[in-house]
Amino acid sequence: MIDYLRINKNSWNNKVAIHVASDFYDVAGFLKGKSSLNFFELDLLGDVKGKKILHLQCHFGQDTLSLGRLGAAVTGIDLSDVAIEKAKELAAETGVEATFICCDIYDLPKYLDEQFDIVFTSYGTIGWLPDLNKWGALISQFLKPEGKFVFVEFHPVVWMFDDNFETIGYNYFNSGPIAETYEGSYAEKEADLSQEYVMWNHGIADVLTGLISNGLQLRTFQEFDYSPYNCFRKTIEFEPGKFRIEHLDNKIPMVYALLMDKV
Repeated sequence: MIDYLRINKNSWNNKVAIHVASDFYDVAGFLKGKSSLNFFELDLLGDVKGKKILHLQCHFGQDTLSLGRLGAAVTGIDLSDVAIEKAKELAAETGVEATFICCDIYDLPKYLDEQFDIVFTSYGTIGWLPDLNKWGALISQFLKPEGKFVFVEFHPVVWMFDDNFETIGYNYFNSGPIAETYEGSYAEKEADLSQEYVMWNHGIADVLTGLISNGLQLRTFQEFDYSPYNCFRKTIEFEPGKFRIEHLDNKIPMVYALLMDKV
């Protein structure tokens, strides 16, 4: 069995300093009050003032703290201890109250024993997880009755392509771990960084089954033909803040978003 937790924790720890310094994450703008949240998730989250929110796989906490700025009581979780330390620093710098926990997401019940109005996770999260049924059970466990789960993610069609979006190189379905080495980072493509990683592809049915089988009910499902982030190769910004793969135009879905309730 590949020790994916060790490999991926090391990879994310090594990315943090590069990401914090990048234009992609714009930490300077964030510290001045800029929100890191996008329309997709804000639309589904609604008014979060006074809500307790659990943010899974929060990286170094910008989205968590952006939710805190909107009046939510926030808890962020991430595997990377370097990222969590940076999240705590940002919380102190911004004056936003937040709780941050460093652990493997599947181990979270060992560290946290409460329920939330909203569980939230977004953009490049489930690919690091081998088992979406365990993921769905975890989300259900931490949601209050009638609580809601908000999820925005890159579409599984995107992950079928090679890095230059020229050929189909990967299975749409989960056919086991994908263990590779990546040069640079999505946030700083020319960074002097070579990292091993282990990921899994998950089709839409895997996502929905993992959630529905654990007591969640689908309310909203949306697909979008662009990304709010310029994190892929061969992109074009066709409208401000909207990115597509230039030679594929609007022909593929790039992001999907869903809202579910705990039954």
